[in-house]
Amino acid sequence: MGSGKVTSSSELDGKHVTVAGLGVSGVPAARVLHGLGAHVTVVNDGDDERARAQAAELEALGVTVRLGDGATLPEGTELIVTAPGWQPDKPLFTAAAAADVPVWGDVELAWRLRGPDAAPWLAVTGTNGKTTTVQMLASILKAAGLRTAAVGNIGVSLLDAVLGEETYDVLAVELSSYQLHWAPSLRAHSAAVLNLAPDHLDWHGSMEAYAHDKGRVYEGNRIACVYNVADKATEELVREADVEEGCRAVGFTLGAPAPSQLGVVDGILVDRAFVDNRHSSAQELAEVTDVTPAAPHNIANALAAAALARAYGVPPKAVRDGLRAFTPDAHRIAHVADVDGVAYVDDSKATNTHAAEASLAAYGSIVWIAGGLAKGATFDELVAKSAARLRGAVLIGADRALIREALARHAPEVPVVDLDRTDTGAMLAAVQEARRLAVAGDTVLLAPACASMDMFTNYNKRGDAFAEAVRELGAGA
Repeated sequence: MGSGKVTSSSELDGKHVTVAGLGVSGVPAARVLHGLGAHVTVVNDGDDERARAQAAELEALGVTVRLGDGATLPEGTELIVTAPGWQPDKPLFTAAAAADVPVWGDVELAWRLRGPDAAPWLAVTGTNGKTTTVQMLASILKAAGLRTAAVGNIGVSLLDAVLGEETYDVLAVELSSYQLHWAPSLRAHSAAVLNLAPDHLDWHGSMEAYAHDKGRVYEGNRIACVYNVADKATEELVREADVEEGCRAVGFTLGAPAPSQLGVVDGILVDRAFVDNRHSSAQELAEVTDVTPAAPHNIANALAAAALARAYGVPPKAVRDGLRAFTPDAHRIAHVADVDGVAYVDDSKATNTHAAEASLAAYGSIVWIAGGLAKGATFDELVAKSAARLRGAVLIGADRALIREALARHAPEVPVVDLDRTDTGAMLAAVQEARRLAVAGDTVLLAPACASMDMFTNYNKRGDAFAEAVRELGAGA
């Protein structure tokens, strides 16, 4: 299918391959490579109980595992297959470059091992919205009667999808910047970059390097490079990409679309890209109310998903039916309950400022619960853009002072509650304080703009704590 290198399984037979990292991608990669006859050595920085358990499983198969040493290049290594999170400047990769040893990610391995009649990939990347968009896309493809799956960074291994017994017509693939960095030969049927905002800069080293890795998703596209009209950086990535002859740039916008774009007209999602005469006609795809939730950033996700589906030839009815059938994952701008006329919304997944800005833009009058681990982020732009919508703010977490200071600078009239506690009752206290600040018609919005690990295991646990606190509030109402 298409362009891009294919590696036959026989090419790996007898090859000395080092797998960098255990975990969700390293273990399957080691198993696959061992099954193809490669001599596999796994190196892993950590040496904790989980790593030892994974190592024992692999060693039982005949795989060599080195725990506590991820820096040394094993002697005789001919190829490295790395977990996507391993940073490019690690000593292992420096040694590999000096020895002229290639480095692939698990996505690259999956791409190279796909069969000659393998399903094409419709790929999605971006700072925010990837998972939702890929799930919407899979729902649309299924509504068209196609055999498909949402795979990749979404948690379903691409190796499993490519090498498993189930056959697919097309795959909806979520790709992170890490995965794209380590996937040099990937060539998608069509791809979308949803948006670009500073994220993972400690890993990539600069915003330019981060954007470059995101832009790799467009390389070699055959039919469409889908970009965000409101985010000029995504369009610039399309301009820079080396694509196949005839591949088109297709924009999506929350406004009325120009030719070669999808957009919104009078509450209708319309297509002016994949129609016979895009200069004079448009195709109705769905209504805004078919998208759940119908927040602006989620409408943008739906348009991007629709553009990729249409690039693959899906009929308009399948776009509508797929969007209607789609239910978003938990903790993504999820309405929890109404208490005394106040809506309580859980967007714990808003772990950076870009995601929080989109969430805040969806409501008119907000009591904002925010804070956590800032990961080097600054909050002035977010607060300045959102100040007019804020009725109050309740701040939690390790880096809440950074948000408090931004509020003081850009929204000094907004009342702020600073909760200096990290115990298990902190979220209940935050919800109670938010209730005190809110009036009927307001939305109490958990959109932390920060990571959760200072107080919670992950954003799911943080969202669960918020929902439980809201239920307790409702029970006592």
